[in-house]
Amino acid sequence: MTTPRRVLVVGGGGREHAIAWKLAKDGAEVLVAPGNAGTAAIAENVPLAATDVPALVEFARRREVDLTVVGPEAPLVAGIVDAFQNAGLRIFGPTARAAQIEGSKLFCKQILHRGDVPTAMFREFRAMARAREYLEAREDMPVVIKADGLAAGKGVFVCADRAAALEALAAISADPQLAAASGGILVEERLDGVEVSVMAITDGRTIVTLPPLQDHKAAHDGDQGPNTGGMGAYCPAPFVDADMLADIEARILVPTVHAMRRAKVPFQGVLYAGLMLTAQGPKVLEFNARFGDPECEALLARLDSSLLDLLDATADRRLDEVQPPIWRNGASVTVVMASAGYPGSVEKGRPIRGLDAAARVTDAQVFHAATRAGDGGVVTDGGRVLAVTATGASLARAKLQAYTAVKEIRWPGAWCRKDISDKGLRHERETPAADDASTLAAEAPP
Repeated sequence: MTTPRRVLVVGGGGREHAIAWKLAKDGAEVLVAPGNAGTAAIAENVPLAATDVPALVEFARRREVDLTVVGPEAPLVAGIVDAFQNAGLRIFGPTARAAQIEGSKLFCKQILHRGDVPTAMFREFRAMARAREYLEAREDMPVVIKADGLAAGKGVFVCADRAAALEALAAISADPQLAAASGGILVEERLDGVEVSVMAITDGRTIVTLPPLQDHKAAHDGDQGPNTGGMGAYCPAPFVDADMLADIEARILVPTVHAMRRAKVPFQGVLYAGLMLTAQGPKVLEFNARFGDPECEALLARLDSSLLDLLDATADRRLDEVQPPIWRNGASVTVVMASAGYPGSVEKGRPIRGLDAAARVTDAQVFHAATRAGDGGVVTDGGRVLAVTATGASLARAKLQAYTAVKEIRWPGAWCRKDISDKGLRHERETPAADDASTLAAEAPP
């Protein structure tokens, strides 16, 4: 089949900018709906919301789009893939039923149980009062509270004791976004260990496992503060060696794909496993049904071969025909720059300075997450504004280049975590096989 030349990317964040950037490098004509100020520089922005499925279908038909790639979870759960397929249009991503592996934490647990996939023990509740009664009656110990539905990465509460767990239930009830996601409540045992992310591209039969990453969910340094959509990521995560990655594929990814097929909800797209590396081995914390954000930015910065070929083959269920992806040696680091107030309310429209200077930093790429064109330049348009990404021969060098680019960028109230990738650097220093990364660590900003 001829490689698609016109590709529509659905979404407007840093993940979608990274996807559009890589697809453009692969030779595609890229359109992004709705896009942002960053995608406007490399693609054609289309003023259509990512959730306006009928308009997107009509646009793709009218502009003769060869392939559509969906970035965010909301349109996937809403059925954008079903709508495109029903219209005879090619699209990359899971159907609405398959996307429930992210859209419903209860559905996810049922699939894990079917596939005998290692995960935390849990109890599920359909009523908040029942969850409270359970917590008040059981032994006081650490738990994790999860709202069942989509909550933009903010529906999970890691609780040290009963009091914190009850506070989490109250927070879910009080927050309109979380309350809308709480058709059910999961109370899980809290797993201890190192948290990592492993994504795989699958057409429902063949699986291409991608390098491991580590995300930083908490707002502030040292994993303090509230959970966010992600304040940074790096790739690869050195905690996962080749043997462990093969074990994750064999014991988690493959059984999950098989379990979904047996449940008559075959999965096609990006299967994202959030994992805890426990003393008993890797266990699943959650599954997502798309590229992570900001993990996608860190991942694609290292991909030297064609992303377009992978996505195109997945849409046609011929992933077994594609050569394995080629990854750049070394590492990548993505640092999210956010607006004052995030993850709460933020002020928009602040002018951003220094983007050109940051782009001149060696091996750095600035992906726009919440920006738009304003009077005289680019302005902020949300909480997570930029995903500053850099590659390097080592993790420490990648961190150094990423923060060098960050220092060039300014707007009133801009902030970021200063410790993205430090867990990986510490692991490298403590591992006998570590190379010059440990000496370079001294160069990286604190």
